[in-house]
Amino acid sequence: MVTRSNGEEEVAAPREEGDANRPLYRWVVVLVATAVQAATGYVVLGIGALTGFFRDAFDLTGYQTGMVVTAVALAPLFVLVPVGRMLDRFGQRAIVTAGGLWLGIGAAIAATASSFPILLAFLFIGGAGYATSQPGGSKAVAGWFRSERRGLAMGIRQTGLPLGGALAAATLPAIAEARGWQTALMTTGGVATVGAIVFGLVYRDPAAVERDDYPFSETLKRLLSERFMRPILGSGLVLVSAQLCVVAYLLLFLRDVHTIPLTTGAWVLSVSQILGMGGRVLLGAWSDKRWHSRRLHLVILSLMMTASLLCVLAWLPEGVSVGAIGVVAALLGFFAFGWYGPWVVHISDIAPRGYVGLTLALSMSATQLGIVAAPPLFGLLVDISGSYRFAWLVLAFGQVICALGVAFHLSRVSREDSEVEWHRSYQGV
Repeated sequence: MVTRSNGEEEVAAPREEGDANRPLYRWVVVLVATAVQAATGYVVLGIGALTGFFRDAFDLTGYQTGMVVTAVALAPLFVLVPVGRMLDRFGQRAIVTAGGLWLGIGAAIAATASSFPILLAFLFIGGAGYATSQPGGSKAVAGWFRSERRGLAMGIRQTGLPLGGALAAATLPAIAEARGWQTALMTTGGVATVGAIVFGLVYRDPAAVERDDYPFSETLKRLLSERFMRPILGSGLVLVSAQLCVVAYLLLFLRDVHTIPLTTGAWVLSVSQILGMGGRVLLGAWSDKRWHSRRLHLVILSLMMTASLLCVLAWLPEGVSVGAIGVVAALLGFFAFGWYGPWVVHISDIAPRGYVGLTLALSMSATQLGIVAAPPLFGLLVDISGSYRFAWLVLAFGQVICALGVAFHLSRVSREDSEVEWHRSYQGV
């Protein structure tokens, strides 16, 4: 225990790296953290791959179609921050395992829905379990790797979400077409359940980790007031909005504008997700090698490239070949999905020691807000304008504005200055 300047006791911060006597097990941690993320991503992004089938089954508008994606992502918005505290206090194993099981069971129950409102309700309830895998898996990897080696490991781990999305895009539309959306949704629940069980059986917290019991509300307020949180929250919100709109509407866009069947469009989306996996690994590894202290520069690059490729997607002429669309979608996936690698490593690097779980969860609350809000708003823009082009261009404009904001922030304050400021103000240094 240590004492802060105000006389209150504080639990000593855990070691940054994991057990040095088990170097090989670190990569086992990466493997199981990736697997559980892929399993939960198979549910959340799988909902996006099934939007066309939900739309046809329940006769939905564009706005209502977006609400299906929002439903499964809404509950995590409310529980992510408490989950972050639980991760700091109790560790990752039990929390992530329980969350994966909750999500899997919720998806399976949603498959029994007989109406659109009931479907939304079950997806909302089950979606709360998704709040554990993103911050929990990231904290697990951060606890086993030093900062200078964390980018590659975290990048590999972050391939779990696009991997799950790619598998969902490649398999779920075919399952839904052959056996109905209910069977496809039941399949997602089974995958999430298996992933949670594997994580619980294999993963162990680093031996040196001490559980943290900090003043929750005070710490949360201080984190929200810190300058280093602003570009994290803003870029996460904007980039994940682009990611989820691509997941939720690319298949419908290809069918409605370019007369490409949903099953063929699913392969285009799958290619985009696969390139997103590559982006997370390569951008994460590159941030270790050349951008260790400036990982947000790669986030700015991702913002600008995403904006450019969204504009290209919007202006593709009707009748363009599937191959040409696939190239655009692949490049878009690399940046619109790949940004998450350096972004989440930056958070784990800059998080005050002892508050990694809370900082990750708070940051991911911004991304969850984008997941919740962006798809229905995008659908509403399509409904109002009667054009996907207008909606894609609005989304691209948001990327550019955010990139300028992050660049302005980086011109004023460095990562090291922000971290010193935190430790001096909060820990009484």
